[in-house]
Amino acid sequence: MSFDVQGRLHEIFDETQVSEKFRKREFVLEIPDGSYTQYAKFQLTQDKCGLLDSYKTGDEVKVAFNLSGKPFTKNGTTMYFTNLQAWRIEHAGAAQPQGGGNGGYAQQQPAKPSFISDDLDNDLPF
Repeated sequence: MSFDVQGRLHEIFDETQVSEKFRKREFVLEIPDGSYTQYAKFQLTQDKCGLLDSYKTGDEVKVAFNLSGKPFTKNGTTMYFTNLQAWRIEHAGAAQPQGGGNGGYAQQQPAKPSFISDDLDNDLPF
């Protein structure tokens, strides 16, 4: 499942080498949602970790991501993990992904805030 969302970069974490073959980098997006601001943590993995290099905290961006979830059972108890796996980041209002970035703020597209694109078939109950 692929989605996109627009917001402001709230926090950018350093890249982490999880294992010999796996590395990740996380960031938090501040998403306006009416009276309440949402803070969603996204993850970049492997060769996508460098996508954040041309951005800084406070930049308005559009993030394309996949939604995934997995169960994990330990000691007879099952827990469920949800991951927002980012695969593209671009300045808000940009037509194409930014490779080098100018480090400045981009103009936000005049659109109502939405956690998930209106053009997607959304059958989630919330």
